[in-house]
Amino acid sequence: MIDLEWIRRLLEMVEESDIDSLEVSRYGTRVRVSKSPPGGGVHVMAAEGAAQVPRPAAELAGPSAPGPDDAAGPAENADREPAPDLHEVTSPMVGTFYRSPAPDAPPYVEVGDRVGKGQTLCILEAMKLMNELEAEVTGTIAAIAVENADPVEYGQVLFRIDTGGAG
Repeated sequence: MIDLEWIRRLLEMVEESDIDSLEVSRYGTRVRVSKSPPGGGVHVMAAEGAAQVPRPAAELAGPSAPGPDDAAGPAENADREPAPDLHEVTSPMVGTFYRSPAPDAPPYVEVGDRVGKGQTLCILEAMKLMNELEAEVTGTIAAIAVENADPVEYGQVLFRIDTGGAG
């Protein structure tokens, strides 16, 4: 049996924090709460089944969160449909995103840099293993959609590369 009060507390904790998702196992039940699932709202999934608890995005974001049209930094417009010449580089795994090979090293790429197919864009750390992510196309870095040291999910957009029609 799922304790609804426990789930409500988990939802509140995620809403009030800067984290995007939380997964907890308790007494054989696994619950995952996420602010940004594919369909919008917050979903709670348990091992015995799945329960969806949709919440309006404005309710989750709070009054101080920037809207989709605000210039919010690298993650701005991350969920919008890309332009035809923009290639989206997505995360092949769950992990932590690093822009450089070491904390004191310069980033692999910056917005505006020209990159070639096979060039290293970032490192994704998963289970203490460092995995280099390489460009799949040649083009110019149009956007970096994630901040350094942020956790990333499978399929999350990390970079947008302007191929100029050649991608």
